[in-house]
Amino acid sequence: MIQDQGRLGHRSFGVPVSGAMDSYSSQFANKLVGNDKAAAVLEMTMTGADLLFLEPTTIAITGADMSPKLNSEAIAMFKSIIVHKGDTLAFGRLETGFRAYMAVKGGFLTDMVLGSRSMLKGITDDFRIQKDDCLDTMKSSKLILPKNAKLKFDASYLDEDTLRVMKGPEFNKLSKDQRDLLLNTTFEVSKYNNRMAYQLQPLIQNDLKSILTSPVLPGTVQLTPSGQLIVLMRDCQTTGGYPRVLQLTEKSINILSQKTTGNHLKIRLKY
Repeated sequence: MIQDQGRLGHRSFGVPVSGAMDSYSSQFANKLVGNDKAAAVLEMTMTGADLLFLEPTTIAITGADMSPKLNSEAIAMFKSIIVHKGDTLAFGRLETGFRAYMAVKGGFLTDMVLGSRSMLKGITDDFRIQKDDCLDTMKSSKLILPKNAKLKFDASYLDEDTLRVMKGPEFNKLSKDQRDLLLNTTFEVSKYNNRMAYQLQPLIQNDLKSILTSPVLPGTVQLTPSGQLIVLMRDCQTTGGYPRVLQLTEKSINILSQKTTGNHLKIRLKY
């Protein structure tokens, strides 16, 4: 799907922020092709797309390694690459991570809705890329690799398994035993994970009551009455009624976005 850096300023109307799940990867891809960091990119989850270029352009691929091939030849990630009219790009086996990003020179020019091109069901007419879709991009008459094409991408976070967090508004209502469990348990990503939220296993014993509906953000960690930890992600709702026990840092949201079912994680307080 197409994502930029999100739909800001509309949360009071119940509109999710959305945006690229892994903001670091998407922004870096844009840097590599000389775009503004907020330009719209193609986000691919678990599997990549098969693309035919109808115009020459410059691309960069970051995030998860999905074994990209240009005209059936393996190409490097994390660098600028010139493609020509008629070139084909395909992705294969997922090697690392879970979400890959492709930027094109000038960004993808899909419809702008509420100040963003990020696709979201109920907000944009299209909420995913379909077979045979044609994606508009800025035409480039002269193809020149940007001067910043040799920027170093730090891919180490793709292998990180520690989420750095801050205390949430209801953290201090937890018992000492609950806090110890939160910070000393190795959690596993459940099968319930998507752009709205990630559920973690195992359950944490919980006797906290629900709270009055209160604001939540991407990265907010909620604890349900059943003891389920829910980490809200980019397409999350704007309010919630479960205790907000933790808040992920931006880097940790990026780390979690590259995880999938069965991956293990630890939680550590930032301070």
